[in-house]
Amino acid sequence: MALWGGRFEGGVDAFTQEFGASLEVDKNMAQQDIRGSIAHATMLAEQGIISDEDRAAIVDGLTQISAEIEAGAFVWDVNDEDVHMAIERTLTERIGTAGARLHTGRSRNDQVATDIRLLAKDLCDELLESNHELRRVLADVAEANMDVVMPGYTHLQHAQPVLFSHHMLAYFWMFARDATRLEAARTAADANPLGAAALAGTTYPLDRARTTELLGFSRTIPNSLDAVSDRDYLLDLEYACAVSMMHLSRLCEEIVLWSSSEFGYITLSDSYSTGSSIMPQKKNPDFAELTRGKCGRVYGDLMALLTTCKSLPLAYNKDLQECKEGPLDAAHTLADCMAIMAGMLETMRVNEAVMLSQAGTGFSAATDVADYLAKHGMPFREAHAVVGHLVLECEKRGCGLEDLTLDELRAASSLFEADIVGSLDPAGIARARTTYGGTGNSAVAAQLAEARATL
Repeated sequence: MALWGGRFEGGVDAFTQEFGASLEVDKNMAQQDIRGSIAHATMLAEQGIISDEDRAAIVDGLTQISAEIEAGAFVWDVNDEDVHMAIERTLTERIGTAGARLHTGRSRNDQVATDIRLLAKDLCDELLESNHELRRVLADVAEANMDVVMPGYTHLQHAQPVLFSHHMLAYFWMFARDATRLEAARTAADANPLGAAALAGTTYPLDRARTTELLGFSRTIPNSLDAVSDRDYLLDLEYACAVSMMHLSRLCEEIVLWSSSEFGYITLSDSYSTGSSIMPQKKNPDFAELTRGKCGRVYGDLMALLTTCKSLPLAYNKDLQECKEGPLDAAHTLADCMAIMAGMLETMRVNEAVMLSQAGTGFSAATDVADYLAKHGMPFREAHAVVGHLVLECEKRGCGLEDLTLDELRAASSLFEADIVGSLDPAGIARARTTYGGTGNSAVAAQLAEARATL
C-alpha cells in the first residue's frame, strides 16, 4: 500500500502505478534525500518534536542506508513510487516507529524541492570543475603554440592573420562566461525550501534557519508556496548547460573543418577519431561531430522544462515530476562533452606550416596595405579603394598582393615605398597588433597571463 493510501479504498492499477513512478530518475538524488532527512530529524529533535532516541535511530539508520546505496548494495523495490518512499519504507522496516516519525512536519513537496536543490548545487559544482579543466587545457594549448600564425576569418573567408593561441583563448573566455552562468545557477539553487511542507507551512514549531544551516544553504526561502513550486534554478542550470554546449559546438565545427583535407590545420589523435567500415583511408572526427550533435539534445532539455512550467498554477503540480530528468541529462551530457573536448585539444597535433602558408593567402594583408597608405597621409577610405582595385587586378591575374612589384604598387599610389614588404608578411601583420585584446604576440602573452590568473 502506498504511504498515501489511507484515503483510498481501491488499489492502484499496475500500469498507472508504473506511469506515475519516478524511482529510476530519483535514484540520482538518493544521497541528497538522506542529507535532507538527517537535517530534518536533527532539527525536529532540537525543537523537542521528536525524542533524541528517535533522532539517533533515524540518523544511524539513514547513515547505513547511505553506505549501502554508495556501495551498490541497497535493494530497491520496484513497487516504491519514488526514492523518498523507498528510503523511508526501508528505514521504518529497520528501526520501527522512529522511522515513521521522520516525516513529521514535512511534505513530499518540500522534501522533493530540497533534494532537487541540493542535487542542482552538486551538479553545478561538478560542471564547474569540468569547465575549469577545459579552460586549463585551452590555456595550455595556447601557450604551447604562441608563435603559430593562422588565417583569421569572417564569413568563413580569409580576413586577417591571427595567432592560433589568440584563437584558442577566444574559446577560453567563452567558457569563462559559462563558468559565471554555472555559478549563477548554483546561487539560484542555494536556498532552503524545507519547512514549507505541502504549500502553506506547518503548525509544528520548526526551525527553518537551522535546517538551512545544517544543509549548507545560504538562505531560507521566505514564501512556502514559492518554495515548493519554484524550478527556476533548474532552468538557470539548463540554460547554462545549453550555452556551454553551443560554445562546444562552435569549437567542434572548427575542429571538423580544420582536420579535413581541405584545411589540414590539425591532426586529431587516433584516440579521438574513428575509421570507416568500407573506406580504409578514412580518419573521421566523430567525437567532435557527436559533441556538436548533442548540443540539440541539451537545447531540448531546456525547452522541455520551459514548456512544463509555463502554465502551472500555484503551488505543487504533478507536472513537476518531469523537472528532474532534463537537468540531469543536460548536466551529464555537458560534463562528458567537456571531457571529450579537453582530450581532443590536448592530444591533437597543430600543423604550423600549413596554417602559416594559408595565412598569407586570400589577400589577408589587404587591410594592412590600406593602413600603410593611411599612415602615409592618404585618407583611409581612399586607401581602401586603392587596395580594393589592387586586389581586383590580382584576382584577374591569378596572383597575390605579395607578388606585385614595387613599381606595380607605385602605379596605384606613389606613397608605396620598399618597406611595404613588411605589411605583406603574415607573421608581421599578426605581431603588429599589440593593443589590449589584440592578436600581437605581446598582447596575447598578456592575455594568457590574465587567463591563467582567472584559473
